[in-house]
Amino acid sequence: MKLIILDRDGVINEDSDAYVKSVAEWIPLPGAIKAIARLCRAGWSVAVATNQSGLARGYFSPATLEAMHAELQRLVAEQGGHIELIEHCPHGPDDACDCRKPLAGMFRRIAAHYQLADLSGVPVVGDSLRDLQAGLTLNAEPYLVKTGKGLHTLEKPLPPGTQVFTDLAAVADHLLDARQ
Repeated sequence: MKLIILDRDGVINEDSDAYVKSVAEWIPLPGAIKAIARLCRAGWSVAVATNQSGLARGYFSPATLEAMHAELQRLVAEQGGHIELIEHCPHGPDDACDCRKPLAGMFRRIAAHYQLADLSGVPVVGDSLRDLQAGLTLNAEPYLVKTGKGLHTLEKPLPPGTQVFTDLAAVADHLLDARQ
């Protein structure tokens, strides 16, 4: 199975320090939707793992989050793809959950969904260190994109083996060239 796990804000869509709080504020990054669809058409299963503490903070409702994800699915479907699984952490930083990245709860749920013991060989694409750390807990391959907070993340020490790409489209190019 070819599985890839993507962070959402800063990888698929524009990120905001004020939080993405509505469908109108959910703006795909250039090339990201087409990159997801290209991976799907090439046989990849695409999952998303996203911290959404805006829920705990009351910035948006579960229905609004669902509407954002429905828009994501609609746009990907228009390009011939499908995101099979979207996991989100609704908790705030002080809620003591096991799913908020850099913790690995969402990644464990994704692995269980696909009946995998761990995520060895699975690319985890993120724009922050915590995205990569969560995937590494289950032996995933860390891929950093320079979109979102990626350039700021590059200023920090990265986990060994981290591959760095301009954006999600460049990740798709790499994977489709390397693993076909």
